[in-house]
Amino acid sequence: MKTKAYGTYNPKEKLQSLTIDRREPRPDDVVIEIAYSGICHSDIHTARGEWGPTHSPCVPGHEIVGRVVKVGKKVKKFKVGDLAGVGCFVDSCGKCSPCKTHEEQFCEKHTAFTYNGTEMDGKTPTYGGYSTHIVTKDKYTLKIKKGMPLDRTAPLLCAGITTYSPLKRYGTKKGKKVAVVGLGGLGHMAVKIAKAMGAEVTVMSTSPSKEKDAKKLGAKDFMITKDPKNFAKVAGKFDLIIDTVSAPHDFTPYLGSLKVGGTHVLVGAAAEPSSVGAFGLIGGRKSLAGSLIGGIKETQEMLDFCAKKKVYADIELIPAEKINEAYDRTVKSDVKYRFVIDAKTF
Repeated sequence: MKTKAYGTYNPKEKLQSLTIDRREPRPDDVVIEIAYSGICHSDIHTARGEWGPTHSPCVPGHEIVGRVVKVGKKVKKFKVGDLAGVGCFVDSCGKCSPCKTHEEQFCEKHTAFTYNGTEMDGKTPTYGGYSTHIVTKDKYTLKIKKGMPLDRTAPLLCAGITTYSPLKRYGTKKGKKVAVVGLGGLGHMAVKIAKAMGAEVTVMSTSPSKEKDAKKLGAKDFMITKDPKNFAKVAGKFDLIIDTVSAPHDFTPYLGSLKVGGTHVLVGAAAEPSSVGAFGLIGGRKSLAGSLIGGIKETQEMLDFCAKKKVYADIELIPAEKINEAYDRTVKSDVKYRFVIDAKTF
């Protein structure tokens, strides 16, 4: 199935227009005509070979929304014309413990990620959402409610679930105090979702210029992390910290701002190790944890929550020809707060 796309044959080269071969749909597949695809920082790391080998060609994109244009004969979940989404993975073994408990992203055999990977056969390459169409199993495809703005919904398939999952897991609700470290693609969604869950939100940032936006997005307070004195003012304040920063930084001062038994969750992934002092954890029985997206069930729950609360990403819509420019601007944090590609321009 010949499909127009945007990708790269070499991590040292810019992304370009190309044609890929999608596999023909099977009885349990849906074919989605893509409307919009978000640009995640993971796309950049992968396309540029910063997170390991980059397959050739690499077609990034795992924040995908569109409309179903074909369904297999065994498909009951979707019909032609339905709105649908695809997130960070498109298959798993379905038999291991994580899969059976709706945590397919931790499949013990092999999670088939949406791009720069392979299907469960270990051979067929996966290509992402920087394209006009995608073929996926209906089981791993998400339902998008009518009325959701598709361009602003696309980033929910990664940025939304990445922040929703730990916020839910650690009991975010009215009366809880949550700090969000970093105000970018992930951070702005963390603020919106935490606020929608009823929490009091504080944004921690190195950039004073982001205070106005933080308050506009729903944060009650804003704190500059460059000044150590500011950490003393919030000592023992937070129930939960959602850390979205993808650069190495010392976790110790952040741990000091947690209540007894509080948790600092990492959703940003730095390429180099960060530091933490043991006493920052021991004193106050605090936890340093990590979180990776969510399973299909939880991702659907997140989409339904966002539809109900009208929580969507703040985006800048671009044509495909501006993807490389968008990559450079994303690295410089020059976007509010997610680039989304109009698939009509591939």
